[in-house]
Amino acid sequence: MTTTPRRKTLIVAGHGMVGHKLVELLVARGALDRWRILVIGEEHHPAYDRVHLSSFFDGAGVDDLSLVSDGFFDDPHVTLLTDRRVVAVDRPRRIVTTDDGREHTYDELVLATGSFPFVPPVTGADAEGCFVYRTVDDLEAIAEFAAGCRRGAVVGGGLLGLEAANALRSLGLDTAVVEFASRLMPMQVDEAGGDVLRRAIEDLGVHVHTDFATTDVVRGDRDQVLGLAAGDGAVVDADLVVFSAGIRPRDELARSCGLEIGARGGVVVDDRCHTADPHIWAIGECAHAAGRTWGLVGPGYQMARVVADQLLGDGADRFTAGDLSTKLKLLGVDVASFGDAFGTTPGSESVSFTDRIAGVHRRVVVDPAGPRVVGGILVGDADGYDALVAMARGDLPTPASVASLVAPGGAAPVSVGVGSMSDSAVLCSCNNVTKGAVCEAVAGGSHDIPSLKSCTGAGTGCGGCVPLVNELLRSELAASGIAMDDRLCEHFAYSRQELFDLVRVHGIGSFAELVRTHGTGRGCEICKPAVASMLASLGGEHILRGEQASLQDTNDHFLANLQKNGTYSIVPRVPGGEITPQQLIAIGEIARDFDLYTKITGGQRIDLFGAQVHQLPQIWGRLVDAGMESGHAYGKALRTVKSCVGSTWCRFGVQDSVAMAIRIELRYRGLRAPHKVKMAVSGCTRECAEAQSKDIGVIATENGWNLYVAGNGGARPQHALLFATDLDDEGLLRAIDRILMFYVRTADRLERTASWFNKLEGGMEHLRKVVLDDSLGICDELDAQMARHVEQYRDEWREALESPEVLARFRTFVNSDEPDPQIVFVRERGQIRPVA
Repeated sequence: MTTTPRRKTLIVAGHGMVGHKLVELLVARGALDRWRILVIGEEHHPAYDRVHLSSFFDGAGVDDLSLVSDGFFDDPHVTLLTDRRVVAVDRPRRIVTTDDGREHTYDELVLATGSFPFVPPVTGADAEGCFVYRTVDDLEAIAEFAAGCRRGAVVGGGLLGLEAANALRSLGLDTAVVEFASRLMPMQVDEAGGDVLRRAIEDLGVHVHTDFATTDVVRGDRDQVLGLAAGDGAVVDADLVVFSAGIRPRDELARSCGLEIGARGGVVVDDRCHTADPHIWAIGECAHAAGRTWGLVGPGYQMARVVADQLLGDGADRFTAGDLSTKLKLLGVDVASFGDAFGTTPGSESVSFTDRIAGVHRRVVVDPAGPRVVGGILVGDADGYDALVAMARGDLPTPASVASLVAPGGAAPVSVGVGSMSDSAVLCSCNNVTKGAVCEAVAGGSHDIPSLKSCTGAGTGCGGCVPLVNELLRSELAASGIAMDDRLCEHFAYSRQELFDLVRVHGIGSFAELVRTHGTGRGCEICKPAVASMLASLGGEHILRGEQASLQDTNDHFLANLQKNGTYSIVPRVPGGEITPQQLIAIGEIARDFDLYTKITGGQRIDLFGAQVHQLPQIWGRLVDAGMESGHAYGKALRTVKSCVGSTWCRFGVQDSVAMAIRIELRYRGLRAPHKVKMAVSGCTRECAEAQSKDIGVIATENGWNLYVAGNGGARPQHALLFATDLDDEGLLRAIDRILMFYVRTADRLERTASWFNKLEGGMEHLRKVVLDDSLGICDELDAQMARHVEQYRDEWREALESPEVLARFRTFVNSDEPDPQIVFVRERGQIRPVA
């Protein structure tokens, strides 16, 4: 008689980011067939994204930060206990005891207890008004207390300290940062980088005090916080203090059960993340691995992969070192460091570029024997970070001209093709998929992205690696002499660019005509919206009239963005961020009357969420009456032109950025394109509008405007590149006209300008020749095409409201005017939000 093997029990003590990653890996690899997993978490919230914890102050709730997918713990063999802490481990009996007195037996135990905030030995640090910055509960307490405060101070000028300073600043407090060292972020940046960072942060109104050895929290007669005092007598006034001076490993559980602890804390583990006890493992910030503790999530995830391999019997992986490379934006300033950032490698030399006026410091450390990049520091301009890190890892060759690597992004961007990467380079960090694995899959017959995803797992996590995988796929197919099928879909044997030219040259005005003359079948969800966009780009009918209506995707179908609960968002256009009081009042009254969720966007507009289909015409009728129009947030079109206040208000501004942003937005509004387009105009080189992260970016100079192109956020961010300098108003608009129309003509379906530009043969030199020198002889056509767009622009919502045929579409049910009864809301932070 065959018996089923006993299912073993794994207990994971701690449900932070690393603990949850381990459980995710095990579940994904079928561990529940052999294991029962019990996760014990100390917080009352399941695992959440602590890296982006500060977004809490931008309106993100715990649900937004959650790392736990819906239904993850529905399987009876994986259980989560929240609000529970493991207080004792009986190693001989293999039992853990939780703080409620219950005992749980394990076969294997993983310690993932993380770390706790370090509070320096400061007198009065326990006073009311003193906080740490570590959990959602901490942030909620800070926000509540800050409501009665004017001034805040942060002890610690490292990564966490500057995050905390930004939080206090966002709460409206006059904020100061005090740092014991002589510069900010002493563990990540050098003296020059710290100086540049300090200047940038002080320009934002944050007070910075370095060489400040905090000894006391100054308190008043009622024991209230009044400020911070240093040993040399210096005082910083504050009503609220946040200690963010680093972290220490949570190793008390391991200490109490006799496990070995590192000299500076942390549970000592070997390269398999095993402690001295054969049944206990440790991962993340509580572990002392490869000779040290690791305070970043990346090494913790790597440890989780190692333990998952060991528990499933695939134990080839080892943890020998973690990647401490970091790239982040602190108070709006790009800061990155990687590899041997301070040049401790024997014989290493460094090449640096510092522009204190522009707020840029770039330092690259090189082993001259190669030469080979071994590390670096980037402040104010992190362009080329990914390529530099790949060089430091040995995954990319270092160019002969090392000096070009430190030049700021506009002058000499770092650009190395994926084909130059070593086979061991990791393309998909979510699933640890290397370039070699992808190449092997391509050689085995996986000649498109879906089959590569299925075969390797690349791109099935966050999806951020898909553009890189696609680039490698094209490179490998070309090297093998295999033509990559770039047809739009099965109904057209043409690429998106070829179809666009057919529509343009032959004056085709409908999808039916195009499929009859150049295609087959009836079309699909790929080609119909793509052709609809082409027709709209070339000045066709209103997108919801006649045949055009049947071609649109979900968003264009109702001229609104579909949200996950079935409602829609409404985004009126706010050119340049400039809006009248009457329009603000109208938006407020509409939101109140229709009970809509309102949010200020990153592009200087106001989103209204929660509208049902039948309400859209009523809402837009009132917005149009208030003088507002469609912001095209639902379309593959121009979204926003962000601007700073420019020379009108700002003492640093050299041109009227608001007026130019409005002029640009009104010129290109409604322009349909292969993908969404975002723009920005900054009034000086301080770049408050972040123009170098946009598809089209404009920065004012004393002599005119500098134009940047092909910057994108999203899955694969990249800085925009300098196209032309010191353009006058008309020259600027003429260049943008031609760039946009050339992009509309030649880009692939759903291709952002960055991806389009990266594939453009000849790169920037070619684009300049096409646009400025008319090397292809098409500039007159591009100019005329844009002129037609500007002349023919019509607000889609205004026209929809004037058409009974179009308005008849706005019903939830074809046979009833009733609203959707399945849409449910709850009220949170004073506004509605959907129940998923």
